[in-house]
Amino acid sequence: MARGTFANIRLKNKMLKGKEGPHTIHYPSQEVLSIFDAAERYKSENRQLVIFGGKEYGSGSSRDWAAKGPYLLGVKAVIAESFERIHRSNLVGMGILPLTFINGESASVHGIEGNETVTISLDPSNLIANEDVTIELSSGKKFTVRSNLKTDVELTYFRNGGVLPFVLR
Repeated sequence: MARGTFANIRLKNKMLKGKEGPHTIHYPSQEVLSIFDAAERYKSENRQLVIFGGKEYGSGSSRDWAAKGPYLLGVKAVIAESFERIHRSNLVGMGILPLTFINGESASVHGIEGNETVTISLDPSNLIANEDVTIELSSGKKFTVRSNLKTDVELTYFRNGGVLPFVLR
């Protein structure tokens, strides 16, 4: 399942400047790899992943399977212009933090290229629904996004790493 995540041959990764397919660039090596292979390398380097997305991120997904795949790849947060409603909820259920750009902003407005290290400033134990969160890039740029955790139940799931870890606890 993890290998099939983001494996669509029509996938457009802006980091690859127009090349289509399930590939990305690994940093700092700058090697072009399959998304799965890059994610595996990042895991071996103990690096967590953040996805930057556009409008209606998750539309056309296979529901909860589309959130399980990014979880298995090591994705900890998705920062998008907006989310497909059910997919956003499924991300939370997997312990992935959905964050939304505010004021009509986007990754391109902030000049995000994909090679940056991302720091998300939040304390999960004190996080509240729809809270503004500061993002800092390794380039020194800072901007604000909004947490897309909407209910107390979603906050509880996120604080516990998702639904399954919550139920097990």
